[in-house]
Amino acid sequence: MKSENDIWNYAITMNDMINCASRCSPRIRAYFSKKFFAVCGSALVLSSVLWSLPAAADLKLCNTTASRVGVAIGYKDDNGWATEGWWNIASHTCETLLKGDLNARFYYIHAIDYDRGGEWSGNSLMCTKNKSFTIRGVDRCVERGFKQTKFFEIDTTEQSDWTVRLSDPNDAKSK
Repeated sequence: MKSENDIWNYAITMNDMINCASRCSPRIRAYFSKKFFAVCGSALVLSSVLWSLPAAADLKLCNTTASRVGVAIGYKDDNGWATEGWWNIASHTCETLLKGDLNARFYYIHAIDYDRGGEWSGNSLMCTKNKSFTIRGVDRCVERGFKQTKFFEIDTTEQSDWTVRLSDPNDAKSK
């Protein structure tokens, strides 16, 4: 039979604490009480810290097609219009295009199907390049040495987080 001193050498579980309430010596019950409140207090502090962390708010794009796609984005911020590209997104994967809360209601996307050809485009003209780019302004693209490209509009309805899904053209859920 183990003595009371030997019990300090063993790991204490919540079950041990609960079972000890009626059958342990006062000294051990006092020890378990302290441990129980320490564990509960730690859990409460940890949960309140985790609860107070901000949720991830981003603009994400999910490629639900069977192809690899290249994606460019257009948006207006405090410094005016900007376009950025290219994100190369593998089939059936998602990428974050903009990190953090979305500050605008409208964003613009242009995507190219690398494997089968074709594109997702719209009526909004913005500037792009064939290689990786960040371009300020959407006027006089060709005069400034860029391509003029058609983007489709995304209305985020002023949400702080939004996901765009690209799907195959014959899929009814396209865009």
